[in-house]
Amino acid sequence: MFNPVYLLAAIAAGVITGLLLSLVYKKALQTQKATIDQDKRKVTEEAVRDAEALRKEATLEAKDIIYQAKTEAEKELKERRTELNQLEKRLRQKEESIERKFDQIDKRDHEIGRREKEIGLKEKTVQEKEARSTQLISDQMAVLERLSGLTATEAREELLRRTEEETRFEIAKVVKRIEDEAKENAEKKAKEIMGFAIQRYASDYVADATVTAVSLPNDEMKGRIIGREGRNIRALEAATGVDLIVDDTPEMVTLSGFDPVRREVARLSLERLITDGRIHPTRIEEIVEKVKKEVDNSIREEGEKATFDIGLSGIHPELIRILGRLKYRTSYGQNVLQHSREVAYFAGMMASELGVDAKLAKRAGLLHDIGKAVDHEIEGTHQDIGANLAKKFGENNKVVNAIQVHHGEGDPLTVEAALVAAADALSAARPGVRRESIEHYLKRLEALETMALSFKGVEKCYAIQAGREIRIIVKPEEVNDELSSMIARDLSKKIEAEMSYPGQIKVTVIRESRYVEYAK
Repeated sequence: MFNPVYLLAAIAAGVITGLLLSLVYKKALQTQKATIDQDKRKVTEEAVRDAEALRKEATLEAKDIIYQAKTEAEKELKERRTELNQLEKRLRQKEESIERKFDQIDKRDHEIGRREKEIGLKEKTVQEKEARSTQLISDQMAVLERLSGLTATEAREELLRRTEEETRFEIAKVVKRIEDEAKENAEKKAKEIMGFAIQRYASDYVADATVTAVSLPNDEMKGRIIGREGRNIRALEAATGVDLIVDDTPEMVTLSGFDPVRREVARLSLERLITDGRIHPTRIEEIVEKVKKEVDNSIREEGEKATFDIGLSGIHPELIRILGRLKYRTSYGQNVLQHSREVAYFAGMMASELGVDAKLAKRAGLLHDIGKAVDHEIEGTHQDIGANLAKKFGENNKVVNAIQVHHGEGDPLTVEAALVAAADALSAARPGVRRESIEHYLKRLEALETMALSFKGVEKCYAIQAGREIRIIVKPEEVNDELSSMIARDLSKKIEAEMSYPGQIKVTVIRESRYVEYAK
């Protein structure tokens, strides 16, 4: 059964508890408020302290700045005062110096004035002395002119002339002595170099000559070569461009043609036809075409082999092909390709001895006679033809010049060009390299000189350059310049009409006046 006392007790307990809680909460609020107020005071006090500290710090910094500015200002002021004092001191020194200079100038003015007066007096005395001296000199000159019979100008000119003659004579003696020594040393050195080059290079004396005759197994073969009504020989001549001469010579057929390559093609073709035995126009054309290709390949290979053996590179393929054609070209029995190799070796060795460009000398030496490969096709000397070919196919001007002047027809631009000319003469002049007999050679030179001496007014003549040039010295009192030109032209025409010679002959007429005196 429910007891109301318990209810009241419970209510009372709740009220009491609520009151207690209310009191506790109030007290807690008061405590928190007191704490907050205390914190506010602390923050305010700290803020005041910080503000005071900042103010003191700012005051100190401001005082420091003011002090530093004041110190710097005082320092700058002190420096300015020092500079002003120094400037003032220098100004005082300059003023004192200027005053001293003014004093010196015044003293000099006085001294100059005094000296001018003295000089004025002396000038009068000097002028009088000069006048007397001039008069004495004039009198002495007049006496000398009267005694010598010459005026002063004439005497001066005579003295200068004699001095010049004596000086020239002394200079001429020195120059002659130097020239003789230079020639002697140069000749000795040249002989040493050329001898050394010959010793280093060894080759056969006589090179192989181009064969122009073909041997036959028997005389019956001549009829087969000629063919019915001559059709075989006509076909062979038409295919090769070479004339076949079938004469009474036993077991021999002669090939005649200006082109050495065509002659070689004809020789090889004929030998193969003879070996094969089938000789008729169709077979002839087949063999000739096949041989032409083989010869072209052989020509190119020979040119490449020559450039490789000499150690050259960068030569145009067409020049190499033309160079290979020289294998079938001879000059007085000397194979031109072998001769070109020798010239390249000689020129290269001499260039090495002299310390110049050996590769350039070898290149020009190998190509120097390249014009002979086509001189039967192109008009002109083989030097001009070769120079034009070298220029056309990209060789440099030094090589072109060496080819152009290797027979002395022009001035060499380089030492290498002169070496190529010397090597060419050296290769051709060695005993046995050419088939022309010495008797025939001497007769040709003698005939050339005799022909030149037959002209009126010719004093002396010399056949030089192995008969490639004739130099004539005429008498200047009998032959003038116009007659000299006529002699050169007439002699060249006479040589062309009456003589047989390879290449061309240069005619040079020299007319000069000489005055010789002897000191005894």
